[in-house]
Amino acid sequence: MEHDPVPTAVPESCPCGSGDPGAHCCLPYVSGQQRALTALALMRSRYTAYVIKNSEYLGATWHASTRPEQLDVSGNTAQWTGLEIIKTSGGGAADTVGTVEFIAHYINTGRRQQLHEVSRFVQERGRWFYVDGVVREPSVKTRVSAGRNDPCPCGSGKKYKKCCM
Repeated sequence: MEHDPVPTAVPESCPCGSGDPGAHCCLPYVSGQQRALTALALMRSRYTAYVIKNSEYLGATWHASTRPEQLDVSGNTAQWTGLEIIKTSGGGAADTVGTVEFIAHYINTGRRQQLHEVSRFVQERGRWFYVDGVVREPSVKTRVSAGRNDPCPCGSGKKYKKCCM
């Protein structure tokens, strides 16, 4: 008796907003199968890691000089809803430094919010790492409403006042 082939699922779009299926975009990076070749690819894959709550990948791609001692995004209640890349500088395969300015949209406690950041990246021994970022103050119209003692919306696990404030 012959078995019918297992139907293949339609691939979902990658959470990073590229429009490509995740299996052909960020998931090979997040799973460790491939390395991001540019700062932008690393940025997109780190956003995807926040969406799927993969703390291990976030830690592995965070530069040792600025990496938090503990990084656990599994309890983060933010629902990441979209990523906008504003601009990039450097960060190509042949570069050693790069920046990516982005806005990450999310919903937390029922309120639409955003994280607008200019992130710095370095490439060492063929691997890109996130170093740090400067959070841009959102306009009054879209201001993130995190209290000083609330967890930082960036997912670092630190209090807002000790992180991105």
